[in-house]
Amino acid sequence: MSNPRYAMAMDTKRCVGCNCCVLACKTENALPSGGFRDWIRTETRGTFPTLAMEIRSERCNHCENPPCVGCCPTGASHVNQGGAVMVNRSKCTGCKACMAACPYDSRYVHPDGFVDKCTFCLHRVVKGKTTACVSECPTKALTFGDLNDSRSELSTLLRKRKYKVLKPESGAKPQLYFLL
Repeated sequence: MSNPRYAMAMDTKRCVGCNCCVLACKTENALPSGGFRDWIRTETRGTFPTLAMEIRSERCNHCENPPCVGCCPTGASHVNQGGAVMVNRSKCTGCKACMAACPYDSRYVHPDGFVDKCTFCLHRVVKGKTTACVSECPTKALTFGDLNDSRSELSTLLRKRKYKVLKPESGAKPQLYFLL
């Protein structure tokens, strides 16, 4: 079997904006007050009375072509196992170049001075578990998996459902898919 290529799908028809994913991540990763690796975004489109609302759980898109990695002067931002974009805390100077380069505004400065972001819970994944956000989502709106495994639940969903990615024009090739 080939090396894994991790990605996530977020079902916009199932998400109710409950913030369980946000709280699960915050708890799992012992994030500081004001620090978030994922968040809920609500978008309303249309003109009254014909409006449509989309609720999305967003996070780092773990891009195939991550602009944050190329601009990092110390190599702290890097691509790790399964294509997950990571930050090495001990190498990070907090210069914020990666924050400026990220088209998804998915990073924040940790109070200890390094830039932090979603890690796809690789510490859990290497033990055969799924991400904290996926495991706690009460509506099953989130799916994590390996795109290189054609039999994975994620690969199956992406074959069967229409989806979009955010800001495809960035050229980053995001690996966070929003099921429509």
